[in-house]
Amino acid sequence: MKALKRFGQNFLIDRNILGLIIARSGLTHNDCVLEIGPGHGVLTREILAQKVKCLHCVELDERLRPELESIDDDRLLLHWGDALKFNYSSLDPFPNKVVANIPYKITTPLIWELLKFADKGLRYMLMMLQKEAAERIVACPDTKARYPLGVCIDAVGRARVVRRVSPKCFRPVPKVESAIVEIEITRNFGLTSSELWSKMLHLGFTHRRKTLANNLKGWDIPEDLGEKRAEDLSADEWVKIYSSAQTSHTEE
Repeated sequence: MKALKRFGQNFLIDRNILGLIIARSGLTHNDCVLEIGPGHGVLTREILAQKVKCLHCVELDERLRPELESIDDDRLLLHWGDALKFNYSSLDPFPNKVVANIPYKITTPLIWELLKFADKGLRYMLMMLQKEAAERIVACPDTKARYPLGVCIDAVGRARVVRRVSPKCFRPVPKVESAIVEIEITRNFGLTSSELWSKMLHLGFTHRRKTLANNLKGWDIPEDLGEKRAEDLSADEWVKIYSSAQTSHTEE
């Protein structure tokens, strides 16, 4: 089946990379998994082979319906629609892990959306991403690659690049390199669902060369942090600003 550019489709074909994804995700019979963009179901079948409790798959391309519906497993729950508009809170049982090769063009907004469900039990993500996106997510403070999503993940857990992946591992062959990124959510579970938290981070990075005192005018910023730039702050320092801001702002 021809991959559609508008859906950002690049199908993973390398069995070694599939094996690495499955081994790294550490799936057990206690896990309920979410896969976004299952495509032809190659990774889907491997996940089901791990005897997981259930597997939710969200797919936009209706052409794949016959192939995915041919997978004979009661644990597979197929959902059809746009991953950015899908009502994830409706999933039952709710997934504790995401394992997916996601369309690269929706990487940042999709991860932001999924992080909102940390307080519902989502604790782990293993995703194939574009290499540049992966590098931004794991970027350390005081680096140019640091950006709001990376700060957010740092504040609730940690992210690491597990492995870089060659374009030759996909069909059609993409023009970019890829990377497998692991995200573990271990703390501050309610933070990611806060609109105030998201708004603060995005405003803080609005003008990267300006200090936080300029980007966050009117916010209650601790004096020792106001003269720093957004990219310079650690996740704990961002949480400190958020805690101060909660006393003077209400979430919209």
